[in-house]
Amino acid sequence: MSDLSFYREEFLNYLESNLYKKEPVNLYEPISYILKLGGKRLRPVLVLISAEALGVSYKKALDAALAVEVFHNFSLVHDDIMDDAPLRRGKMTVHEKWDVNTGILSGDAMLIKAYQLFENYEGEQFKELAKLFSKTAIEVCEGQQYDIDFETREDVTIDDYLKMIEYKTAVLVGAALEMGAIVANAPKEIRKQIYEYGRLIGVAFQLQDDYLDVFGDPETFGKQVGGDIIENKKTYLYLKALEKSSAEDADQLRHLYTILPTNTTQKIETVKHLFETSGAAEVTQQEIARYTDKAFAVLNDLEIKEEQKQLLKDLGEVLLVRTT
Repeated sequence: MSDLSFYREEFLNYLESNLYKKEPVNLYEPISYILKLGGKRLRPVLVLISAEALGVSYKKALDAALAVEVFHNFSLVHDDIMDDAPLRRGKMTVHEKWDVNTGILSGDAMLIKAYQLFENYEGEQFKELAKLFSKTAIEVCEGQQYDIDFETREDVTIDDYLKMIEYKTAVLVGAALEMGAIVANAPKEIRKQIYEYGRLIGVAFQLQDDYLDVFGDPETFGKQVGGDIIENKKTYLYLKALEKSSAEDADQLRHLYTILPTNTTQKIETVKHLFETSGAAEVTQQEIARYTDKAFAVLNDLEIKEEQKQLLKDLGEVLLVRTT
């Protein structure tokens, strides 16, 4: 087996050869733009590594990997519209570079293109891939709706939040790994285990993403630092800060999450201070570590060769080694 960079390069070559250079230009150019913006391409690499770890050439999984990447980027285009986000991976978002209507339509086309890629598989593989993809896609939509609902709800719990990020983020990581297992015709028990590994890693990844939204370096994070605070998103950090703060600090935090101030920098710094002094920042880092440990415990029980297992572990660690 090869290292992670090999699979990433192989996927990027396949992506480049399958970019949509068609008319109308204003439908397809935004698709190529978002797909070329960069990122570590970890979700499609998960598909390739999973397939090869379970006994088939990664080349057989390239279409499934591309479907995952196209779908993921479709969700980002629409998320950015809903969040009114100006930046994605340090560049203008699609709706900022073009317009909202173009972003919506190009995103819709990406979802359809993702489904079309499964047509390159036959019989039971096509059925299982499409079934898993449909289940995952609707869960991602449910997670996004929970995320939107939480902005105006005052009764969000930690369990509510963890369910939301599982659906919005973690299920796609699990599905990417299971798709590779489907291409490899792996037994259902192996498919279930490898999905669970991805789901747990995905929760840890999203918790870390939320942490970096507040404490990350804007030069390397690729998104607007403090965006969740500006949008009053009730993240794990926020909920834990309410739980652990004094009554006075908790009231201040609740008040800050009811306003959209003109001085966003001051709001971000004040909330950041409350996250640190309450201990919520430290607890969030501990929760990231807990989910990571649970994921690696599932992986350790997976009955595959140690070399293959190590590559999957390496990929999990790459997902989570993002300190800036």
